[in-house]
Amino acid sequence: MSFKKARLTEKQLDVLKETCNIGLGHASTALAKILGKKINMTVPWALFLPLEEALSLGGEPEKAVACINLPISGEISGLVIFIFDAYSTFRLIDLLMGLPEGSTQILDEMSKSLVKEVGNILAGSFIGAISNFTGLKMRTNVPELAFDMIAATISSALILHNFAEDQLLVIETVLTERQKEIKGYFFFLTSPENLEKLFEALF
Repeated sequence: MSFKKARLTEKQLDVLKETCNIGLGHASTALAKILGKKINMTVPWALFLPLEEALSLGGEPEKAVACINLPISGEISGLVIFIFDAYSTFRLIDLLMGLPEGSTQILDEMSKSLVKEVGNILAGSFIGAISNFTGLKMRTNVPELAFDMIAATISSALILHNFAEDQLLVIETVLTERQKEIKGYFFFLTSPENLEKLFEALF
């Protein structure tokens, strides 16, 4: 069975979403401790999408996005990319720093460090949950941050990590603090063989 062309069943997607929700629950607890305020995170959907369609989720091609890349190693190797559009990135920084909404307009070094750390926490919790559920050893490596047009950032990451598949797993995530929502997307990239191993372990 090749996941390059396959569609997941509703049951598989439900299990995947539940796994992600558990991982993000751990991430929200970690962020709440850092921020001193309650943060909720949910996974509205998880799908396999063609690369071109996945790239469109970040908005218009020429608009900048924050792109956190975390290489994955272990029994399942690959790459996790977490994306926030520019608006969501600035709102996230305002939230992290306790600033009024709209205060952040550019990314300085401190802001970049904060975004990278959030991506590290989110992706680490996501991978940790999958690893716990499947029993497969997986770990994240040092995160990389880029703030550029989505096509440029994703293309550079794919080339750097030698990823050549035409479909990838995309997971929408929503961070909520009081009535404020910040939307982001996980891209999980690995080989069809690794995906088969992953889902065999999940089911």
